[in-house]
Amino acid sequence: MRRHSFALGLLALLPLPAAAHHPMDGAMPQTIWQGFASGIGHPVIGLDHLAFLLAAGVLAAALPRGVALKAMAGFLAASMAGVALHLAGIGLGPTEAFVAASALMAGLALLMTRRLSAGGLLAAFALAGLFHGHAFAEAVIGAEASPILAYLAGLAVIQGLLMLGSMLVAQQATRARWLRPAMGAAASLAGSGFLVVSLVG
Repeated sequence: MRRHSFALGLLALLPLPAAAHHPMDGAMPQTIWQGFASGIGHPVIGLDHLAFLLAAGVLAAALPRGVALKAMAGFLAASMAGVALHLAGIGLGPTEAFVAASALMAGLALLMTRRLSAGGLLAAFALAGLFHGHAFAEAVIGAEASPILAYLAGLAVIQGLLMLGSMLVAQQATRARWLRPAMGAAASLAGSGFLVVSLVG
């Protein structure tokens, strides 16, 4: 049963053209509700973002609780900064490729048997957040201030819940030794697939 669930999880993380990274079919949010709904939906239908967030939560489970919460807070703060940079017209290069690479690296980190340093993970979470936020901003370029603020709120809520939820599941599933390598393999597969797509496209 576990093998079937894992296989389905891997298939769900494969790059799909239908996952357009935007829950409103490319339409700019016009209202506060649309902005919030777009912020909630964006990290979920963007499978490279989702793969990273879930893998990051499982990674955080191996850290002391205070350090884990600091790493996740750093990611969220950096993602807001990334949105602000994009809205200000400041580019960060091939953002989608960096987002895909972050999912790949998080997956590979989960597959490593060596314990990673807390300081290194804090820096990696913050750096990843910057690129994820920059990519997220594409959905609200040109929108009014209120939908943008609602969008940021939705982003913060869903990203925080996804990372925290996967961290808590990983902490509770201490006997499920398959969870860490399974999530690592899934995130690595998703990240590498999206990286190829972003570089070729």
